[in-house]
Amino acid sequence: VQLVESGGGLVQPGGSLRLSCVASGRRFSSDVMAWFRQAPGKRRELVAAISWGGSTRYTDLEKGRLTISRDDTENTLYLQMNDLKPEDTAVYYCAADTRSTIWTLTPSSVDYWGQGTQVTVSA
Repeated sequence: VQLVESGGGLVQPGGSLRLSCVASGRRFSSDVMAWFRQAPGKRRELVAAISWGGSTRYTDLEKGRLTISRDDTENTLYLQMNDLKPEDTAVYYCAADTRSTIWTLTPSSVDYWGQGTQVTVSA
């Protein structure tokens, strides 16, 4: 099973990025998918999650700036990020959780992780 992220990079404050995560080796259409991020010296934290039915969860800080979506026909997860801020700088990880809901998943409950993609927001 592999989760492969792409779409990270360097962007100026106020800019946008769209992250993608392609899954292979297993179908995740019945599972919760999520994006986490980890900044240097900080814990890995949840950014957004989406259920198999399309219900979504965002952290309060991200609401309005981020949109998580999934295309189960392509086994792909997306994260559209707008109005990016320097504090959004982190490695962003795609995750799949086969047992939790969008409200109960934590970094320790995740079953599959991607390798991460760096997002840097700087002028």
